[in-house]
Parts: sequence; structure tokens; C-alpha cells
Amino acid sequence: MPAKTNWPEAIKPLLKKYKNKQHPLDYKNIYQLVVMVILSAQDSDRNINQLAPKLFEAFPDMAALTHATPDMLFPFISKVRNFGNKTKWLIELAQKVKKDSNIPTTLEELTALPGIGRKSANVIKREAGAEAEGVIVDLHVVRVAPRLGIATGADPKKIEKQIMDIIPQKDWEVGMAMSFLGREICRPQPKCDVCVMNTVCAYATEHPKGGI
Repeated sequence: MPAKTNWPEAIKPLLKKYKNKQHPLDYKNIYQLVVMVILSAQDSDRNINQLAPKLFEAFPDMAALTHATPDMLFPFISKVRNFGNKTKWLIELAQKVKKDSNIPTTLEELTALPGIGRKSANVIKREAGAEAEGVIVDLHVVRVAPRLGIATGADPKKIEKQIMDIIPQKDWEVGMAMSFLGREICRPQPKCDVCVMNTVCAYATEHPKGGI
């Protein structure tokens, strides 16, 4: 790999591969998206997708959620990791937002809400079609970005800043693209031979036959 990779150019195949692909959370509107993003933290999207229909049948919108109590929510989300705190966050969120039309789409307003950090806010903004104010850095990106060589370390905030410093804002979709790559190809045991980034990836260069 060249000493200085032209990353804005190098990421183009990755962006092309995953352009406009919807997040794995199977939501129907921004209210469902916000709730599912909060529930999915440190849990699997698959688990949240399975329990969401019954939850939203009982609480179809933010206005309905304002009437929820912990005892009312527990039957629907008791299988979610850290469900105690998430229950509290959802109730507080509903009390603050009150109705679907009040759900914000700026990073500052989203991260001021209970249970929503930078990563979650970036996901919500992306799926809502709002202009990117940051880069999605989830557990997959924390693995993929250092392997590629586009960032170093394991701190999501530091990785996000490194990516934002070298990739133009119009291409900050690269965070979600790296997340998809991490889910499908660049797994803990990577499939370097079928990866669209293998010609510029530091890891693939150092491990020409794959492996860990």
C-alpha cells in the first residue's frame, strides 16, 4: 500500500457498493427508528427487529409512548440488553419529545435526548435523510477502519474525528459503508479476497492470504 493513500479517492468503490442501503434495523418511520436505535445499543439488530412489531403495536407513536410506565414496557423489551436503563430513557424521551413531528434531526438536539449518543444520532440523521454532521462509528467500524488504515486506535470518537479530517463531508456516508463491510466481509475472520477495498487495505496487504 502506498505510504499516503488518497482516501477520498480510495473509498469510492466502498461508497458505490453500499450507497443508499437501508440500515439493518427494520423500522417504518422516524419514531420507530429512534426507539430501535436506542434499544439496539450493545444488542443485536436482529433481536430488536424481532421484538419491535409487538412493541409498536402497543405503542404506535411517540404520543402513545408518553403514557408508558416501566411495568408497561418491560413485557416488550425485557429481552433487550440493559433494558432497565433503556426503559427509563424511552419514557424520558417520550416526555420530552411528546409527538413524532417534534423528533429533531440535528446532532446537537438528538444527543441532548436520553439514550442517544453521537453514533446513534448519526444513524438517525442518515436514515432521516438529514445532512451528515458526523460519521457513524459502530463496533464494526471500530474493527474495519484501523484494518483499512484510514484510522488508528479503538476509541469511536477519535476514529470518527480521524475519518472526518480526511474524508470530505459529502462522503461521510463512508461510516455506514464501513459498517456494512464489517457485517458482511470484514468480519473478525475477514474475507479479504472478495473485498472491494483489498487493493488499498493495510490489513489485506500485510495478510495476502487472509487470516487473523
